[in-house]
Amino acid sequence: MARIRDRTEDFKDAVRQAALSLEYNESKMAAILSSFIIHKPLQRTSFTKASLKTLESIRTLEQFIIKHRKDYVDMRRTTEQERDSIEHEVTVFIKACKDQIDILKNSISDEEANSRGWLGIGSDHSNADTIAHKHGVVLILSERLHSVTAQFDQLRAIRFQDAINRRIPRKKMKRVSNSTAMEIPKSINSGLREPDEPQPEPLRVQQQLLDDETRALQVELSSLLDAVQKTETQMVEMSALNHLLSTHILQQAQQIERLYEQAVEATSNVELGNKELSQAIQRNSSSRTFLLLFLFVLTFSILFLDWYN
Repeated sequence: MARIRDRTEDFKDAVRQAALSLEYNESKMAAILSSFIIHKPLQRTSFTKASLKTLESIRTLEQFIIKHRKDYVDMRRTTEQERDSIEHEVTVFIKACKDQIDILKNSISDEEANSRGWLGIGSDHSNADTIAHKHGVVLILSERLHSVTAQFDQLRAIRFQDAINRRIPRKKMKRVSNSTAMEIPKSINSGLREPDEPQPEPLRVQQQLLDDETRALQVELSSLLDAVQKTETQMVEMSALNHLLSTHILQQAQQIERLYEQAVEATSNVELGNKELSQAIQRNSSSRTFLLLFLFVLTFSILFLDWYN
């Protein structure tokens, strides 16, 4: 059996000689060899950078909500103005993240429109796979943002429910205080009177009129207080419904924009189809004219040959 000779060094020498003949110096060859061993990181596209930035914004929003959760829910830790400030900052965060997601969707739509060929048919399957991957990235970002906004909606519902529960016991306490206030003058008047002391008739009638007026005023004030408390509760409920409605409107705005883009795209496709149909009709009419002319010339040629013979 013949011995196997290692020719690796000979191969390296041949490669080095070929590189030197092509005017490669030692530094260039060392750089090429190092690039084979240590690969350079791939350059990220603008879409990838924007997606990572959007994901970082969503994570920052989630951390902000977790950090201020107790301050927003617990009424004893912060004031109403501070809770309104937290809610405003969260709303601005959510709007900025949704704007970034809309920018990504618009870039995907533009790339998809540019990649389409004749009659809106895509020609490159690899580009179609890339666009599908980008749609998946945008869907993941939208779901992540929706989960974060759902967490804040739960905190907002807890806050308004606590506000409603705090106002209902206050109403009951005021009703109890009004009833006790109505009983106090009666007890005072009964305590001032002595059973054996006769009162004059005009004084008794005047005292009865004063008691009736006081009672009527107390009933009127109690009804006004009930109306004010009811209006306040309704305003709090309306505010909560307004916040929830604004959240749903922001979510539906993306769907409306997508439907509008699809409608515009369908309109352009219909116009392109009409142009193609008109061109087909013109080609059909021209081919028909050529066929009639050919038949006429052929018939005339046959008649001429028959006459000539």
